[in-house]
Amino acid sequence: MDRKAFLNTLLAPPLKKKPAPSPEQKIKITDEDTPVFLRSGVTPYVGSWTDMEVMHLLKRLQFGAPREEVEYFKTLTYTQAVDLLLNTVNANPGLPIKVYSLPVTTPRTDGDWSVPEGKTWVNIQSADGSANGGRIATCKGWWLDLMINQPRSIEEKMMLFWANHFSVEFDSITYGTYAYRHLNTIRTHALGNFKSLTKAISLEASMLSYLNGQYNTKTAPDENYGRELMELFTLGKGPGSQYTETDVQTAAKVLTGYRITNATSTYFFDSTKHDTTNKQFSTFFNSTIITGVSGAGGAGELDSMLDMIFQQNEVSKYLCRCLYRFFVYGNISADVEANVITPMATLFKSGNYEVKPVLDLLFKSEHFFDVLTQGAMIKSPLDYIVGQIREFKVRFPPASNAIVYYKMLGFLISNASIQDQNLGDPPNVSGWPAYYQDPIFDKSWLNTDTYTKRLNHNLTMLAGYTNTNQKIQLDWITLARRMSNPSDPNMLVQDFVKYLLRTQLTQTTRDNIKTTTLLTGQTTDGYWTTAWNNYLANPGNPTTLNDVNVRLSNLCKYIINVEEYHLM
Repeated sequence: MDRKAFLNTLLAPPLKKKPAPSPEQKIKITDEDTPVFLRSGVTPYVGSWTDMEVMHLLKRLQFGAPREEVEYFKTLTYTQAVDLLLNTVNANPGLPIKVYSLPVTTPRTDGDWSVPEGKTWVNIQSADGSANGGRIATCKGWWLDLMINQPRSIEEKMMLFWANHFSVEFDSITYGTYAYRHLNTIRTHALGNFKSLTKAISLEASMLSYLNGQYNTKTAPDENYGRELMELFTLGKGPGSQYTETDVQTAAKVLTGYRITNATSTYFFDSTKHDTTNKQFSTFFNSTIITGVSGAGGAGELDSMLDMIFQQNEVSKYLCRCLYRFFVYGNISADVEANVITPMATLFKSGNYEVKPVLDLLFKSEHFFDVLTQGAMIKSPLDYIVGQIREFKVRFPPASNAIVYYKMLGFLISNASIQDQNLGDPPNVSGWPAYYQDPIFDKSWLNTDTYTKRLNHNLTMLAGYTNTNQKIQLDWITLARRMSNPSDPNMLVQDFVKYLLRTQLTQTTRDNIKTTTLLTGQTTDGYWTTAWNNYLANPGNPTTLNDVNVRLSNLCKYIINVEEYHLM
């Protein structure tokens, strides 16, 4: 079952009086979905560089592909386009700010009282539950704002990739400062060195709290982080990962003694809690022995263990598979393993685990631009929602009106959450199932419940979401103005289809769309052309405005409710 056929199972019209499916009902998935990829590999791409290839690149490396961005990237070669996306970072991501109120029950001694509304809280600790709930919410809003207003860069997609890979649940780590520092650490290393990021994350207050590392002592060893360090973060669970249960227990001993200073949300090493015995690992790790060290030097055992782990070939293979599944496709065939994953992994390990060269190899490859990879992935809820916001260029209240602005962001975060992608709160330490659950992968984003909620989101955005007398809404008139020739109904339908669906429907289908929406049943193209030109001549006239508004809203509604709109 290919992606479109799968979507059609959700679109089948219900029988009369048929009871609504329960939210738990899942669509049956088969493993026949794996496409038969051409035997393409990482040889540099030499094919065409049209709107389709540009949109494929942008939708996978960013959120959405606004028409203006497509036009800009077409002026570059594909190698220049990839270079720009990989070498541009947000020089000023700003900071999350206080847009919440404290209840009267918050102790007056709590640090959050000293933070004025509209100012950042990231350097002031708070022990109050309400304050930290507000901080985590604004941390998510700040993060979503960066996705919406991203520069021409892969950085925000890499932020989401790493936040899924090194998964923590913000709602379970108590402090907003932990959440902020976690994201800041990821941003610092997002396009840098995987090994350095792994060490930094290992010592983050967020991870020490989430996986109980702060409670791991020589007298009460806790295996949580040691297990996930191998199983989820570095080596994976594939056939090439032959570490043992004893290795997990031994890793836990290496990791004893790390604690959190809540006042600064940083770690410290307590040598009195550290296991100073020698730690011997299995033959998978060449029977490596990490010599126990007393005193402050015991903290160096983590470096020794990471050196040992990163010597294994499976680390590079595992991470490259994770990158491939996030950016290209879920199922990895034997051909893909041999022709794409293996050369990526070889480069990754020989390059001392620098991430950017591996991404460069993948995104400039013939395989990435293979026609069978294009439009073959179901959008995540964040790709769906943020991409829509960016492609329609939805206008928000001014950011200076911070409280209302963050309420709009909160509405979008909530909608992504009920569609099964709660930003900052994946379901567990494994992350979101779409990036690891074999064989369904990205198809897990859609079931009878989440699909309906996507349609409901569309309805809300068509009508407009209002909060505190401010509204965000899809603006189809401005979208039409941004197209190549909006007075020509054929060109306008073609452009809407191309930029919103990243495909071209058949001429017959486009003609039917044109007739039922822009022409409202008429047969003459001039019917729309006249209406559009009358509107341009007198945009303030309610009659001319309504003539185009109704027809464009019908066109927009049609486009965003077809199955292709869920694909990228």
